[in-house]
Amino acid sequence: METRLRMLLSVLILESWVLSASEGHFYTHKLHRPEYAEETDERMQRNKRETNALMHSDAPDDSGPLQPAGDPSDLPTCLLCVCLSGSVYCEEVDPVMTAVPALPKETNYLYARYNKINKIAAKDFGDIVTLKRIDFTGNIISEIEDGAFEKLTMLEELSLAENQLVKLPMLPAKLIAFNANHNKLKTKGLKATAFKKLSKLISLQLAHNQLEAVPLIPETVRTLHLQNNNISTVTTDTFCKTNDTYYIRPNMNEIRMDGNPINLGQYPNSFICLKSLPIGRYQ
Repeated sequence: METRLRMLLSVLILESWVLSASEGHFYTHKLHRPEYAEETDERMQRNKRETNALMHSDAPDDSGPLQPAGDPSDLPTCLLCVCLSGSVYCEEVDPVMTAVPALPKETNYLYARYNKINKIAAKDFGDIVTLKRIDFTGNIISEIEDGAFEKLTMLEELSLAENQLVKLPMLPAKLIAFNANHNKLKTKGLKATAFKKLSKLISLQLAHNQLEAVPLIPETVRTLHLQNNNISTVTTDTFCKTNDTYYIRPNMNEIRMDGNPINLGQYPNSFICLKSLPIGRYQ
Protein backbone atom coordinates (compact mmCIF):
# COMPACT_ATOMS: atom_id res chain seq x y z
CA MET A 1 0.00 0.00 0.00
CA GLU A 2 2.80 2.41 0.91
CA THR A 3 4.68 1.61 -2.34
CA ARG A 4 1.56 2.27 -4.41
CA LEU A 5 0.99 5.68 -2.76
CA ARG A 6 4.62 6.64 -3.35
CA MET A 7 4.34 5.77 -7.06
CA LEU A 8 1.12 7.77 -7.41
CA LEU A 9 2.73 10.84 -5.78
CA SER A 10 5.74 10.62 -8.13
CA VAL A 11 3.46 10.53 -11.16
CA LEU A 12 1.58 13.65 -10.01
CA ILE A 13 4.81 15.61 -9.44
CA LEU A 14 6.15 14.59 -12.88
CA GLU A 15 2.95 15.68 -14.60
CA SER A 16 3.07 19.10 -12.91
CA TRP A 17 6.69 19.62 -14.01
CA VAL A 18 5.93 18.65 -17.63
CA LEU A 19 2.96 21.07 -17.79
CA SER A 20 5.05 23.94 -16.42
CA ALA A 21 7.84 23.30 -18.88
CA SER A 22 5.38 23.15 -21.77
CA GLU A 23 3.81 26.48 -20.83
CA GLY A 24 7.23 28.12 -20.61
CA HIS A 25 8.23 26.72 -24.01
CA PHE A 26 4.94 27.91 -25.55
CA TYR A 27 5.44 31.43 -24.19
CA THR A 28 9.06 31.59 -25.44
CA HIS A 29 8.09 30.20 -28.82
CA LYS A 30 5.23 32.70 -29.10
CA LEU A 31 7.54 35.68 -28.61
CA HIS A 32 9.78 34.47 -31.45
CA ARG A 33 6.96 34.06 -33.95
CA PRO A 34 7.07 36.85 -36.62
CA GLU A 35 3.56 38.20 -36.00
CA TYR A 36 4.21 38.68 -32.26
CA ALA A 37 7.64 40.19 -32.88
CA GLU A 38 6.07 42.74 -35.25
CA GLU A 39 3.37 43.57 -32.67
CA THR A 40 6.00 44.14 -29.96
CA ASP A 41 8.12 46.36 -32.23
CA GLU A 42 5.07 48.44 -33.20
CA ARG A 43 4.14 48.97 -29.54
CA MET A 44 7.68 50.12 -28.70
CA GLN A 45 7.68 52.63 -31.57
CA ARG A 46 4.31 54.03 -30.48
CA ASN A 47 5.53 54.52 -26.88
CA LYS A 48 8.63 56.28 -28.17
CA ARG A 49 6.54 58.70 -30.29
CA GLU A 50 4.30 59.53 -27.32
CA THR A 51 7.30 60.20 -25.08
CA ASN A 52 8.89 62.57 -27.61
CA ALA A 53 5.59 64.44 -27.99
CA LEU A 54 5.37 65.02 -24.25
CA MET A 55 8.98 66.17 -24.00
CA HIS A 56 8.55 68.79 -26.77
CA SER A 57 5.04 69.97 -25.88
CA ASP A 58 4.26 73.52 -24.73
CA ALA A 59 2.62 72.35 -21.48
CA PRO A 60 3.52 74.42 -18.40
CA ASP A 61 6.43 73.29 -16.30
CA ASP A 62 5.22 71.45 -13.19
CA SER A 63 8.68 70.80 -11.83
CA GLY A 64 8.41 73.63 -9.26
CA PRO A 65 7.31 73.15 -5.65
CA LEU A 66 3.74 71.95 -5.11
CA GLN A 67 1.34 74.59 -3.89
CA PRO A 68 -0.81 73.66 -0.87
CA ALA A 69 -4.53 73.47 -1.44
CA GLY A 70 -6.87 75.72 0.52
CA ASP A 71 -6.12 78.88 2.43
CA PRO A 72 -2.33 79.14 3.08
CA SER A 73 -3.02 80.90 6.39
CA ASP A 74 -4.55 77.65 7.66
CA LEU A 75 -1.45 75.61 6.86
CA PRO A 76 0.79 76.29 9.91
CA THR A 77 -1.87 75.23 12.44
CA CYS A 78 -2.81 72.14 10.47
CA LEU A 79 0.85 71.13 10.21
CA LEU A 80 1.36 71.38 13.97
CA CYS A 81 -2.07 70.01 14.81
CA VAL A 82 -4.54 67.59 13.28
CA CYS A 83 -7.41 69.24 11.40
CA LEU A 84 -10.26 66.89 10.67
CA SER A 85 -13.88 67.64 9.70
CA GLY A 86 -14.28 70.83 11.70
CA SER A 87 -12.16 69.61 14.62
CA VAL A 88 -8.65 70.83 15.49
CA TYR A 89 -6.52 68.64 17.77
CA CYS A 90 -3.46 70.42 19.22
CA GLU A 91 -2.48 68.17 22.11
CA GLU A 92 1.08 68.14 23.48
CA VAL A 93 2.34 69.98 20.42
CA ASP A 94 6.05 69.87 19.62
CA PRO A 95 7.56 72.47 19.28
CA VAL A 96 5.90 73.94 22.36
CA MET A 97 2.67 75.85 21.76
CA THR A 98 2.49 78.99 23.92
CA ALA A 99 -0.50 80.81 22.35
CA VAL A 100 -3.89 79.95 20.94
CA PRO A 101 -3.30 78.80 17.33
CA ALA A 102 -4.87 80.52 14.34
CA LEU A 103 -7.88 78.33 13.58
CA PRO A 104 -9.29 77.43 10.18
CA LYS A 105 -12.66 78.99 9.50
CA GLU A 106 -15.69 76.83 10.27
CA THR A 107 -13.89 75.17 13.22
CA ASN A 108 -16.43 73.55 15.56
CA TYR A 109 -14.20 71.81 18.11
CA LEU A 110 -10.80 72.83 19.48
CA TYR A 111 -8.76 70.50 21.69
CA ALA A 112 -5.58 72.29 22.81
CA ARG A 113 -4.78 70.22 25.89
CA TYR A 114 -1.42 69.87 27.65
CA ASN A 115 0.56 72.63 26.01
CA LYS A 116 2.16 75.82 27.40
CA ILE A 117 -0.52 78.34 26.45
CA ASN A 118 -0.38 81.15 29.03
CA LYS A 119 -2.96 83.67 27.85
CA ILE A 120 -6.21 83.88 25.91
CA ALA A 121 -6.48 87.20 24.08
CA ALA A 122 -9.67 88.92 22.96
CA LYS A 123 -8.64 88.53 19.31
CA ASP A 124 -7.95 84.79 19.44
CA PHE A 125 -11.50 83.78 18.50
CA GLY A 126 -12.49 87.00 16.74
CA ASP A 127 -13.99 85.49 13.58
CA ILE A 128 -14.45 81.84 14.58
CA VAL A 129 -18.11 82.06 15.61
CA THR A 130 -18.82 78.39 14.81
CA LEU A 131 -17.04 76.98 17.87
CA LYS A 132 -19.14 74.62 19.98
CA ARG A 133 -16.49 73.09 22.22
CA ILE A 134 -13.13 74.35 23.51
CA ASP A 135 -10.78 72.36 25.75
CA PHE A 136 -7.67 74.04 27.22
CA THR A 137 -7.07 71.46 29.95
CA GLY A 138 -3.51 71.23 31.24
CA ASN A 139 -1.98 74.52 30.09
CA ILE A 140 -0.56 77.39 32.17
CA ILE A 141 -3.23 79.99 31.40
CA SER A 142 -3.19 82.77 34.00
CA GLU A 143 -5.03 85.50 32.08
CA ILE A 144 -8.11 85.68 29.88
CA GLU A 145 -8.83 89.09 28.41
CA ASP A 146 -12.32 90.53 28.71
CA GLY A 147 -14.38 89.76 25.65
CA ALA A 148 -12.31 86.71 24.69
CA PHE A 149 -15.45 84.56 24.46
CA GLU A 150 -17.89 87.36 23.66
CA LYS A 151 -18.56 86.40 20.04
CA LEU A 152 -18.79 82.65 20.64
CA THR A 153 -22.58 82.54 20.62
CA MET A 154 -22.65 78.83 19.72
CA LEU A 155 -20.21 77.64 22.41
CA GLU A 156 -21.70 74.89 24.59
CA GLU A 157 -18.71 73.30 26.33
CA LEU A 158 -15.66 75.04 27.77
CA SER A 159 -12.86 73.44 29.81
CA LEU A 160 -10.17 75.54 31.49
CA ALA A 161 -9.21 72.83 33.96
CA GLU A 162 -5.65 72.48 35.29
CA ASN A 163 -4.49 76.02 34.62
CA GLN A 164 -3.49 79.01 36.81
CA LEU A 165 -6.54 81.25 36.64
CA VAL A 166 -7.36 83.59 39.54
CA LYS A 167 -10.44 85.12 37.89
CA LEU A 168 -12.88 84.47 35.07
CA PRO A 169 -14.18 86.71 32.28
CA MET A 170 -17.80 86.87 31.14
CA LEU A 171 -18.80 83.45 29.82
CA PRO A 172 -20.93 82.64 26.75
CA ALA A 173 -24.66 82.53 27.51
CA LYS A 174 -25.32 79.16 25.87
CA LEU A 175 -22.79 77.13 27.86
CA ILE A 176 -24.04 73.70 28.90
CA ALA A 177 -20.86 72.48 30.62
CA PHE A 178 -18.08 74.53 32.25
CA ASN A 179 -15.00 73.04 33.90
CA ALA A 180 -12.47 75.15 35.82
CA ASN A 181 -11.21 72.47 38.21
CA HIS A 182 -7.64 72.77 39.53
CA ASN A 183 -7.05 76.50 39.17
CA LYS A 184 -6.46 79.33 41.70
CA LEU A 185 -9.91 80.90 41.57
CA LYS A 186 -11.05 83.00 44.51
CA THR A 187 -14.51 84.38 45.18
CA LYS A 188 -13.34 87.94 44.48
CA GLY A 189 -12.20 86.78 41.04
CA LEU A 190 -15.79 85.86 40.06
CA LYS A 191 -18.34 88.45 39.07
CA ALA A 192 -21.64 88.19 40.94
CA THR A 193 -23.42 87.13 37.74
CA ALA A 194 -20.60 84.98 36.38
CA PHE A 195 -22.88 81.93 36.20
CA LYS A 196 -26.33 83.25 37.08
CA LYS A 197 -27.15 84.31 33.52
CA LEU A 198 -26.11 80.98 32.00
CA SER A 199 -29.65 79.76 31.50
CA LYS A 200 -28.66 76.47 29.82
CA LEU A 201 -25.85 75.42 32.18
CA ILE A 202 -26.13 71.81 33.40
CA SER A 203 -22.65 70.93 34.68
CA LEU A 204 -20.50 73.37 36.71
CA GLN A 205 -17.12 72.15 38.00
CA LEU A 206 -15.08 74.43 40.25
CA ALA A 207 -13.29 71.87 42.40
CA HIS A 208 -9.72 72.29 43.71
CA ASN A 209 -9.69 76.08 43.78
CA GLN A 210 -9.59 78.72 46.55
CA LEU A 211 -13.24 79.82 46.66
CA GLU A 212 -14.46 81.11 50.02
CA ALA A 213 -18.19 81.01 49.18
CA VAL A 214 -20.62 79.26 46.84
CA PRO A 215 -21.31 81.43 43.77
CA LEU A 216 -24.81 82.09 42.46
CA ILE A 217 -25.93 78.92 40.71
CA PRO A 218 -28.46 78.86 37.81
CA GLU A 219 -31.65 76.84 38.29
CA THR A 220 -30.70 74.57 35.38
CA VAL A 221 -27.55 73.13 37.00
CA ARG A 222 -27.73 69.43 37.80
CA THR A 223 -24.12 68.70 38.77
CA LEU A 224 -22.11 71.09 40.97
CA HIS A 225 -18.55 70.25 42.05
CA LEU A 226 -17.07 72.52 44.74
CA GLN A 227 -14.89 70.03 46.60
CA ASN A 228 -11.49 71.04 47.97
CA ASN A 229 -12.00 74.80 48.20
CA ASN A 230 -11.99 77.16 51.21
CA ILE A 231 -15.77 77.41 51.66
CA SER A 232 -16.59 77.91 55.35
CA THR A 233 -20.25 79.02 55.31
CA VAL A 234 -23.50 78.84 53.37
CA THR A 235 -26.84 80.67 53.76
CA THR A 236 -30.46 79.72 53.22
CA ASP A 237 -30.34 81.50 49.89
CA THR A 238 -27.28 79.64 48.66
CA PHE A 239 -29.41 76.85 47.18
CA CYS A 240 -32.93 77.60 48.45
CA LYS A 241 -35.10 80.67 49.05
CA THR A 242 -35.60 82.31 52.44
CA ASN A 243 -39.02 83.73 51.55
CA ASP A 244 -40.40 80.52 50.01
CA THR A 245 -40.41 77.50 52.32
CA TYR A 246 -42.26 75.43 49.70
CA TYR A 247 -39.64 75.96 47.02
CA ILE A 248 -38.02 72.80 45.64
CA ARG A 249 -34.93 73.00 43.47
CA PRO A 250 -35.98 70.63 40.67
CA ASN A 251 -32.78 69.90 38.75
CA MET A 252 -29.93 69.78 41.25
CA ASN A 253 -29.10 66.13 41.96
CA GLU A 254 -25.39 66.21 42.81
CA ILE A 255 -23.47 68.70 44.96
CA ARG A 256 -19.95 67.91 46.14
CA MET A 257 -18.59 70.03 48.99
CA ASP A 258 -16.22 67.56 50.58
CA GLY A 259 -12.74 68.82 51.35
CA ASN A 260 -13.96 72.26 52.51
CA PRO A 261 -13.60 73.61 56.08
CA ILE A 262 -17.39 73.97 56.40
CA ASN A 263 -19.44 71.73 58.74
CA LEU A 264 -22.61 71.24 56.68
CA GLY A 265 -24.47 69.89 59.75
CA GLN A 266 -24.63 73.45 61.13
CA TYR A 267 -26.78 74.67 58.22
CA PRO A 268 -29.77 72.29 57.96
CA ASN A 269 -32.14 74.95 56.56
CA SER A 270 -29.79 75.60 53.64
CA PHE A 271 -30.60 72.27 51.99
CA ILE A 272 -34.34 71.76 52.62
CA CYS A 273 -35.19 72.52 48.97
CA LEU A 274 -32.78 69.90 47.58
CA LYS A 275 -33.66 66.37 46.55
CA SER A 276 -30.46 65.05 48.16
CA LEU A 277 -27.93 66.44 50.65
CA PRO A 278 -24.57 67.75 49.46
CA ILE A 279 -21.58 65.43 49.85
CA GLY A 280 -19.39 66.74 52.64
CA ARG A 281 -18.70 66.85 56.39
CA TYR A 282 -21.69 66.95 58.79
CA GLN A 283 -19.97 66.65 62.17
